[in-house]
Amino acid sequence: MVHKVPAGGVPAGVEVVGTAQRAAWAAKVLPPVERLEAGLWSVPVPIPHNPLRYTLCYLVPGDDGVVVVDPGWDTEDTWSALVAGLAASGATFDDVVGIVATHVHPDHHGLSARLAERSGAWVAMHPAEAATLPQRWSGSAEDRRDAMAGWLCGCGAPDAEVGELTGPRSGGPGGEMAEPDVLLEDGDALPLKGRTVRTLWTPGHTPGHICLLEADAGVLLTGDHVLPRITPNIGLTPGSDDPALATFLDSLERVAGTDSEHGGLTALPAHEYRFRGLAARSRALQAHHAERCRELLGIVREAGEPTMWEIAARLTWSRPWEEVGPMRIGALAETASHVRYLVDRGELECLGGAPGAITAPVPDSTPRVRLARRAVA
Repeated sequence: MVHKVPAGGVPAGVEVVGTAQRAAWAAKVLPPVERLEAGLWSVPVPIPHNPLRYTLCYLVPGDDGVVVVDPGWDTEDTWSALVAGLAASGATFDDVVGIVATHVHPDHHGLSARLAERSGAWVAMHPAEAATLPQRWSGSAEDRRDAMAGWLCGCGAPDAEVGELTGPRSGGPGGEMAEPDVLLEDGDALPLKGRTVRTLWTPGHTPGHICLLEADAGVLLTGDHVLPRITPNIGLTPGSDDPALATFLDSLERVAGTDSEHGGLTALPAHEYRFRGLAARSRALQAHHAERCRELLGIVREAGEPTMWEIAARLTWSRPWEEVGPMRIGALAETASHVRYLVDRGELECLGGAPGAITAPVPDSTPRVRLARRAVA
């Protein structure tokens, strides 16, 4: 679920660098392939039937070949756009030596397997991200749908909503995705000769999300961690007990510090457009989530002991709750991550179940949330 400034607006402290990208975003068209700082290339690849419209894939050339960062969704249109982008940069499949996934969402990692098979390139990601690959999840697709239905019921979702969100057309996790050949820990350099690009572990949007810093070029590839206008979904992850929001806020602090340390970096995000002002944007995202927590506390104060679903339905989203559609699962997961954050801070209490992970609820119990007694006092 995304929250954003009004259409066409630019947040305070953000300087647009990718002017052609911003113009294309406003016009709802695919931006051009562009050569960037230090010989990097930006290649937009489409996302089917999605309001984000495209992922910005990046080509990082070195002495021994090209590393492709976030090749995109696994569709023919996306593949064609990637092939055209490689050609525009003067590269071929034989030049591709590596593939990096900032995280394994399908609009980033979907094409990695096909590209690796065609080029022979290695695939890299953070170890915590490798642990979330779909093939790691136990049970059949039907088992996973049943588990999701149980979680939705435990959050207080009406039966009709549960059926709609877990039905045959609801989508859900896909099949296997490319396994990593290289695991990138925090601070590791990409195995690419001729330039130093280091891993910055920024968990929150996903447990193993990474950014890529090339200090010599003054750029940070931010993936989905920091975008110029949209805030990424910070929700719970199936099977994980990670405090997603707390780790995301810490990761924002680290990016803000990295930006200041290097005298101001150019952000190369995976969506929208290039910008400067990473520290200011990181602070604005922290402020957004602080305001979100205040809004959530106000809802609980008025409602008494609402379910997670009741809280999510009353929160402010980028569109009315009735129009959120299948993204209600993401909205609910994000609501739960904020509840978890406030429970950990001692400001809320969760009755009848823990808000820590997407798991089946306690039988015959619908967890409810109330203000913590010490917070009221």
